[in-house]
Amino acid sequence: MRQTLLRFVPAWWTCELQTNPAQLGAGFLLLAWIAYGGYWVFRNHRAGDAQQRNLGAPVVWLLIAGLIGWVPRQMEGGVPVYGYGFMMFLGFVCGGWWATVRARSVGIRPEAIWDAGLWIFFGGVTGARLFYLVQYRERVFANQQGIDLIKAAVNLSDGGLVFYGGMVLGAVAYWIYCRRSGMNPLLLGDVAMPSVFLGMAFGRFGCLLNGCCFGDRCELPWAIQFPRNSVPFNVLVNRGFLDPQAIHSLPLHPTQIYSSINALILAAITAAYFRSRPRNGAVLAVGFIAYPISRLVIELLRGDEMGQFGTSLTIAQWFSLGVSLCSLVYLCVLLRSTDPSDTRPSSA
Repeated sequence: MRQTLLRFVPAWWTCELQTNPAQLGAGFLLLAWIAYGGYWVFRNHRAGDAQQRNLGAPVVWLLIAGLIGWVPRQMEGGVPVYGYGFMMFLGFVCGGWWATVRARSVGIRPEAIWDAGLWIFFGGVTGARLFYLVQYRERVFANQQGIDLIKAAVNLSDGGLVFYGGMVLGAVAYWIYCRRSGMNPLLLGDVAMPSVFLGMAFGRFGCLLNGCCFGDRCELPWAIQFPRNSVPFNVLVNRGFLDPQAIHSLPLHPTQIYSSINALILAAITAAYFRSRPRNGAVLAVGFIAYPISRLVIELLRGDEMGQFGTSLTIAQWFSLGVSLCSLVYLCVLLRSTDPSDTRPSSA
């Protein structure tokens, strides 16, 4: 695991890659930002884009450039780049780009994908965090008072997102966006579904870097162990399964990697199905049927949650059962629908 990937420190050209975390001078980040600004100016100049006459974007660019030089000097130890958050960022960018490729094939503007993506991202992160806070409230808010309660609630640097919570509130934000913009929610959902799984693949790898969503005990060759004071280590100690003086955790299933591979497979399946889907919304339904089933199986190997409601099923497994059944009913209704707005466009 590697909770902090690197730090941008005030020294402009420091490059210490052997430390944990690695350290890079802020000058490297500033150079990357200057290169991006040059590319933006060149692209808009060639395209004759009216944005090049808009002073707002250059002012924002200059403001960020100034912050790159100023912020590392104000923070002790520099600016940390967390593995969990960085993987989420990569998932958002890569998933968004992949969705624009499908969007063009059905006549949707790529800009609409990024607009919808922001609604889903912020709604999803909020929902995922709220679900986590409710599910693990005793762990998160233990011995916290006053302003520390608020800090604990919004602290994402240590992980703390539950996918199903993000799915619920992200879906609400998505529906609001479609209503406001006049987009067909079923068509746009089909476009987005493979990218959701791609983003999840990055996010689950971030879970591995952070140490959350860990597996149960494993004796297989690919079992992994987490260091002292990591999330799995502390949980196992609290449950009485591990000696507090141990150097590392017990060998555990790398369920984060299992989940990442599962997400990549689902991304490939839904992307292939997108090209031959019978109706708009079919890819959405297949994704919401397939993911809960695979999640049910992976949960059998996870060790971070206990059974709920007097059963051995975790809260995620209960939620998976409900989502899968509802999605199956939805798919049957969709395939019987005669609504012309659900008809697959001929350009797809």
